[in-house]
Amino acid sequence: MRRDIVNTILEIYPNVVSTRKTQEGVFSAFDKNGVEVILDMDAVNTEHSKHDYIVQREEAYPPIGDQLDALFHAGVFPSEMAAQIQAVKDKYPKS
Repeated sequence: MRRDIVNTILEIYPNVVSTRKTQEGVFSAFDKNGVEVILDMDAVNTEHSKHDYIVQREEAYPPIGDQLDALFHAGVFPSEMAAQIQAVKDKYPKS
């Protein structure tokens, strides 16, 4: 899931305690005294885009269940974990 841009604002501006977004999509930020903090949205967007790879990877990777099943079938789990997984597979077999 894409990181919320508010998290990026809070990361860049540690003095910001609240934000508002207008209907036009413009962000306003405020410090603990309610004073507006002027945001450099170019800097916010540049920092925010550094995390785009996370979403790209999440969309490209196979589902985690498929990844874990492949590891199970490859025999790379410790024997206790493999036994627990096999017990679940035995209890709920494929139809």
